[in-house]
Parts: sequence; structure tokens; C-alpha cells
Amino acid sequence: MRHRLSVVIMLLVLTGVGTYAQKETDSIFIERALRQAPSGAGTLHFARLLMGRPYIAHTLEVNDEEQLVVNTRELDCTTLVENVVALTLCHEQKKMSFADFREVLQRIRYRGGVIDGYPSRLHYFTDWIIDNSRKGIVSEIQQKKAPFTSVQTVSVNYMSRHPQSYKALKAHPQYVSVIAKQEEMLTGRQFRFIPKSAVRNTKLLRSVIHDGDILAITTSKAGLDIAHLGFAVWRKDGLHLLNASQIHHKVVEEPMTFRKYLSKHPAHTGVRVIRLNN
Repeated sequence: MRHRLSVVIMLLVLTGVGTYAQKETDSIFIERALRQAPSGAGTLHFARLLMGRPYIAHTLEVNDEEQLVVNTRELDCTTLVENVVALTLCHEQKKMSFADFREVLQRIRYRGGVIDGYPSRLHYFTDWIIDNSRKGIVSEIQQKKAPFTSVQTVSVNYMSRHPQSYKALKAHPQYVSVIAKQEEMLTGRQFRFIPKSAVRNTKLLRSVIHDGDILAITTSKAGLDIAHLGFAVWRKDGLHLLNASQIHHKVVEEPMTFRKYLSKHPAHTGVRVIRLNN
């Protein structure tokens, strides 16, 4: 029976029928992770299960038409965050099956949880935060006091101005205008963030950034809002980043502090803090 089910799944993937694509190893890993998770397991527990897995970009760009892709074998910074959030939510809601995981992942990844072509995926992370806040999944931590002393005025246009960099936009040029309208809706919105000069090992920072929070690194690069993502990890020497690292070519907890990490990237301006709702 299990063999027959695997064959059916593979046929669906190969023919493009259905709403998702993955390998059997993903379903085995996900169901085992959910079954074995201790009570109260949060984002860091599930993120650490993925440590050592290779950094691979563009893993969602494997289908001619938009489908839900499940790939826990190869990760970039966004898919790491999405997979970890989906696992954490499934655990909290006592959803233990692979079908449950797919349902939650789709809800997180797509606008309103509905797959309706490439533009329905939440490409800009600001859009991802807004949509998942609306769904009640996350909250962005913002305060009108230290350490949130900087304000990001979003100005995004990178995707619509560089369609040649995106497989789906090259294949479907009609999507470019849709993406451009989404960018217009985001542009001008303001969010408070922590400048990198304020990322220090202080009691104040420890009070506002918690272990397992999503750290969204703001950028000065034209047309973009967020440069990189990961999870907060506090150690004795300060804040560290658990991330799918292009530098290390895998998922790691950065050995250097987050402050030092930010200092090595001139275009990184600071960090926005996002927390799962309990």
C-alpha cells in the first residue's frame, strides 16, 4: 500500500497534476520530526533539525506552473524560515501528517493561503510579514523607543525591473505588471527596526529579541526591502544567527556574533524582528 501511494505521488509530480511537488524523503523527515518533537518545541528546535543541509537557491522554481513545492533537503534563507514555521505551527496545533504540513506551508507561503499563479507567492518579505500577520500567524515587534530607533520606508521594484533574473517572469511576461502593482502597494510603507549599531549584547536587546524570533535583515540595496533571514540564537557572548548560509553553503548557527555578521556586510542596515504568535 505504501509503495502504491509513493508511485501515485510520483506520477502526480511528473505529470504536473496536483498541487505540490516533493520527494518521499521529505514526508518521512517531516512526519518523524513532528512525531518525535518534545512538548513545547519551538522554532529553534525545528531549525536545528535542518542544520547541515545544503544551501541551494531557487528550489521553488521547478515547475512551469506554480505549485506547492516541499523541499527540506535543500534550503535558502526563505524556505528555511517557511519550513520551520510550518513545522512549529503543526506541532503547536497537534497536526502530525504530511498532508497537514503541506496545508500549513501553503497557507504561509501564498497570499491568503491560495495558489493562483506565480504572483500569489509572497515574494517580498515585507509582504510575507503583512500577510502572515493578517492571518494571525506572526507579529512584527516594533516600538517607538530604543532599540527600534530607525525607520525603514519600503521602496521595492527589483523584481519588475529585473524580470530576466526570474524564471517565471521570463516565461510569463504578463506577470511583470502584476508584480509591479504589488510593489506599488508595498512602497511607502514604514516599519521601525533596530539599526546594526544597536545590535549589542545588552539587557535591552535581550528583552526585545527572543530565542527563535525571525530576524529579517534590512538593506540599502536599491529596490529591495530585506537582504537575508534567519532565527535568533542567544549565547553568552551575544546574539547569533541560525540561517541557510550562502557563505557556508549550508544551514548553520553562525559562529560569529550577529553584530559582527552585520558589520561584514556594508549594505545591511539593521534588523526587523518577527515572532510567531502562540
